[in-house]
Amino acid sequence: MDAVADLFQRLLRKSAQPPSDDLKTYLRTLFIDFPAAEPDLRSRVHVRADGSVSGFLGVLPVEMEFEGRRLKAANCGTFACDDRDGDPFAGARLLRDVLSGPQDLSFTETSNDVSTDMWRTTRATVLGPYSLEWLRVIRPSAFALEAAAGRLSALRLLSPMTRPIDALFCRRGEKQSWSHYAPLAGKADAFVIDAVSDTEFAHLCRQFVRHFPLRPAWETPMLETMLGHATRKALHGERIQHAVKTRSGKAIGLYLYYGDPGGIGRTVQIMAEPGQEAIVIDCLIRNAHARGLVGIRGRTQPALLQAMIGKKCAFLHTSSTIVHSRNPALLEALTSGRAFLNGLAGEGWTRLIGDRFG
Repeated sequence: MDAVADLFQRLLRKSAQPPSDDLKTYLRTLFIDFPAAEPDLRSRVHVRADGSVSGFLGVLPVEMEFEGRRLKAANCGTFACDDRDGDPFAGARLLRDVLSGPQDLSFTETSNDVSTDMWRTTRATVLGPYSLEWLRVIRPSAFALEAAAGRLSALRLLSPMTRPIDALFCRRGEKQSWSHYAPLAGKADAFVIDAVSDTEFAHLCRQFVRHFPLRPAWETPMLETMLGHATRKALHGERIQHAVKTRSGKAIGLYLYYGDPGGIGRTVQIMAEPGQEAIVIDCLIRNAHARGLVGIRGRTQPALLQAMIGKKCAFLHTSSTIVHSRNPALLEALTSGRAFLNGLAGEGWTRLIGDRFG
């Protein structure tokens, strides 16, 4: 585990600092002691001839369901390989070893360009509609400053200067604009936003995911465990976990995002009753605006892409969602957008994305 933590720190966190005990403990909690762990579906390390570890592929077992049948899936998110010059095929061997396991389906939502090339050599499929990030600018000048401050943090000292500029932008016109967001009267006014507990959120996740033919077979205790992992993402800000409900109290959707005033929010999950996705997205963006965020972003799914038409969202590619299966029916469900992936059905809920390790 020390060697794996070192790979993670150097190659994925891009840090020269030695890995902390907190990181080592969390990697063990996630990849060895996780409640869903199965003896025949484990993470792998690549070992050199001298016994040292040169690569790691983290595997999280996921139980899924398709047309009434339970399936085993391998969530292959954390992938790091060292010494590409000395052993350029170590990563490919590691990936092929994992994909040869007993699972019906293997996938990742965090594949970079190098990893994507490796997956493609195994005849895996890149899912384009699941591989985009959506971005909604809320306060344009503050957004530009915050984006630039990612490279030079001292620029945040100029943030008071952006407020009058953004106030002027947001008063213009009565239609939504690509450059800024202003809450307007609409269908979302008929719904209420309600902060919910992990237990209620888990119950609603199980309710909304049933509409997908290929989906995680979540049980409430497992979802509550995952949401417990998602409690803190210090690099992304405060956790906001809401249900969207009718005035009579019926839930039609939910969202989970992180963000602080003046920052760019990161959305982990949006779920909704079929046909209600646009309302839930409107409620999410309204809430981000009310809390003082300068922008908000998240990962796409096919149903969300349809609902975002007209929302003035930009789309960009930062990592790929990739699947591998020898079952043609599963591949058809995935490529046709009838599967639920990303977010809670991925790696976005773990502390590895968005948290500090002290």
